[in-house]
Amino acid sequence: MPNTLAYLMLLVWPIVTLAMFRRMAAERAVIWSVLGGYLLLPPVAAFNAPVIPALDKAVIPNLSAWACCVFVLRARVPLVPATGAGRVLMALFVISPLATAMTNGDPIRFVQGGLPGIGLYDAAGMMVRQFFLLIPFFLAQRFVNTPQAMRELVLALVVAGLLYSLPMLVEVRLSPQINVWVYGFFQHSFEQMMRYGGFRPIVFLEHGLWVAFFGFMAVVAAFARWRQGGAEGRFGRMVAAFYLLAVLILCKSMGVLIMAAFLLPVVLVFGPRAQVRLALVLVAIAVLYPLLRGAGLVPLDWVMEQVGALDAERAHSLRFRVMNEELLLDRANERALFGWGSWGRNLLHDPWDGKLVTIPDGRWIIVMGVYGWTGYIVEFGLLGLPVLLLARRRDGVEPAAATVALLLAANMVDMLPNATLIPFTWLMAGALTGYAVNRAPVAAAEAPAAPPRAPPRARTIL
Repeated sequence: MPNTLAYLMLLVWPIVTLAMFRRMAAERAVIWSVLGGYLLLPPVAAFNAPVIPALDKAVIPNLSAWACCVFVLRARVPLVPATGAGRVLMALFVISPLATAMTNGDPIRFVQGGLPGIGLYDAAGMMVRQFFLLIPFFLAQRFVNTPQAMRELVLALVVAGLLYSLPMLVEVRLSPQINVWVYGFFQHSFEQMMRYGGFRPIVFLEHGLWVAFFGFMAVVAAFARWRQGGAEGRFGRMVAAFYLLAVLILCKSMGVLIMAAFLLPVVLVFGPRAQVRLALVLVAIAVLYPLLRGAGLVPLDWVMEQVGALDAERAHSLRFRVMNEELLLDRANERALFGWGSWGRNLLHDPWDGKLVTIPDGRWIIVMGVYGWTGYIVEFGLLGLPVLLLARRRDGVEPAAATVALLLAANMVDMLPNATLIPFTWLMAGALTGYAVNRAPVAAAEAPAAPPRAPPRARTIL
């Protein structure tokens, strides 16, 4: 169970966010309030209230940043995407849980116990949470939408990766214990943090895979800055890039290492346009994956053979995931349009006592089961649309924007085997949307003024 400090940190984070917005430029404050909350706040711990969803590390930083933008910067934050297609997808993303509730009023019964039906009260909670998840998208679309802001976003990933590498290395050496030391509990299965005769870090995130994917984003950002930066400080950027790559290897996650081996040469060799085109291909693969899977066009047997040639244990894990996905996909197809809703109704249970017999891993199969094809199309479509908008842009593409597009596309691909949809994912999508529709930097009259700094206090000499 989380200790008192865990809940205190959730309560204090709005104050930390306020300090950021008073001392930083708007785009930097938005980036760090969302990214910092994700990396530092306790997992699992949450404040529960009626109707509104649980206030946890995925919600509190979002609301805090939005409040600071509105009440501190006194800026207007449009709560809709900047494109017509985006508005349609966003509307469906928020209101589709209502259709899910209307088609899932029936309870699911076991011999002992059962699962309740979905009512309007549950639908209201799901709709509010969907909207809360989109707040980083709206904030980034408004503030992180210029070439300079895109460079700031990439830099933030590198700096955060360098800082977070310290507790990561501690856990690689001593075992994943930092969340226990700080917040009083371990957030997952300790056995899953043991790999290849050692440990992989988890720090304050939900799983070691989440830490590994964050490390992957930091590595790609570091290599991009090494290439895109000028001659001054080039050696230091190179050292940072290879240091973060070494830390990523110590995370002992085969998936992100394969993605890094694929994308790092792209970042180092190809230009922004080619990077955006590749990102669009990755987005298409992620969006069309369920159709390709259903049509038998995904060579799963070949993939498992290749993984087995590298690591038999990883091949066994992959085979287990594929078998679970097949069962869960059959379950989702029983209510394909709007899904089964919450309370675990999308999963398979023992008919006697209701114990789970399936484990969902990938975000795609979770969304498909809970919200159906409608939920899947609008969520993955809303995430992939910014890359399409960027690819259609006629004028030049900022190199940092191309890097963010690659990272967003890689995140969508990673959401096929893992549920790595995080607030920073929505922030990247919003930043790319704002940048793609902005043909020029934000005008000075429209840009939020930097918050005034408090004058230094006079000192009294006694």
